[in-house]
Amino acid sequence: AAQKAMPAVVNIFTSKKVAANPHQPYLDDPTLRRFFGDQSDDPSQHESSLGSGVIVSEQGLILTNAHVVQAADEIEVALEDGRTSRARVVGTDPDTDLAVLKIELNHLPAITFADPEKNKVGDVVLAIGNPFGVGQTVTQGIISALGRNHLGISTFENFIQTDAPINPGNSGGALIDTEGDLVGINSAIYSRSGGSMGIGFAIPVSIAKHVMEQIARQGSVTRGWIGIEAQDMTPELAESFKLKSPTGSLIAGVIKGSPAERAGLKSGDILLEINGHQVLNSGSMLSLIAELKPNKQALLKISRNQKQINVPVMIGRRPSPEAIRNEMLEN
Repeated sequence: AAQKAMPAVVNIFTSKKVAANPHQPYLDDPTLRRFFGDQSDDPSQHESSLGSGVIVSEQGLILTNAHVVQAADEIEVALEDGRTSRARVVGTDPDTDLAVLKIELNHLPAITFADPEKNKVGDVVLAIGNPFGVGQTVTQGIISALGRNHLGISTFENFIQTDAPINPGNSGGALIDTEGDLVGINSAIYSRSGGSMGIGFAIPVSIAKHVMEQIARQGSVTRGWIGIEAQDMTPELAESFKLKSPTGSLIAGVIKGSPAERAGLKSGDILLEINGHQVLNSGSMLSLIAELKPNKQALLKISRNQKQINVPVMIGRRPSPEAIRNEMLEN
């Protein structure tokens, strides 16, 4: 498996000019850390960093993490066979922390994708990357859990958890199965020291493939959006709203000028269904809305004042995370 996949895993070196030594929030976090190596020659002038990536097509497309190439002035990719190449960013998707790069080299080895439906807790997996810049490294573990979310790493979370040792520099590297097929893109670790503690998180190949295809086709990812702030229903909230079960998502705020406001949604409404699909919590609500096509109408079932009503909403296009944060601050 390692011999099959290793040629498709690359080392990524980025550099950018900085005015002062930057403080990366994810490096300072005592628990959740993205494995992103960082070496600064002159902190007041220049910063160079390292990560990993996976060649996903013979035409030179490479999957990696968005935070690996974020704000980089130069990107260089080193292959296992010794070749190096400058890379350009085709597109990034901060909502999933994924990015697609392109290199211009011939005879490139492309990884094969695993069937995500076959992943099971307990399956053996291998992590391949460039930890601490020591060179390509393979470690072994198992899938510890599937569908991890509410970690605060990215907007759309459905992580594979693994105990395969992964460390700074592994960001964007490959998590593979025993057939050498890509299971996920390594993205973050839970750590109090900055090193591996046996809890790592990878973006599933199903999400990575979907994002990669959209970026390769149009340079960005298009998702539906209605402009609400939501929170999970708790047993206490369900009781106060006189609901039979703590399912659904409580609308805590509505952004001014958004599709939700134009449709008449209000704070305190409880979102129960989207086009007939049950909303279990705020995470499932976010995913269901993201799958909707902009400029198409969707039917939302809500609970308001203990009455269930259907509300048609014209779906908008999801803005960038920065634009959404600014809108929420203004509101």
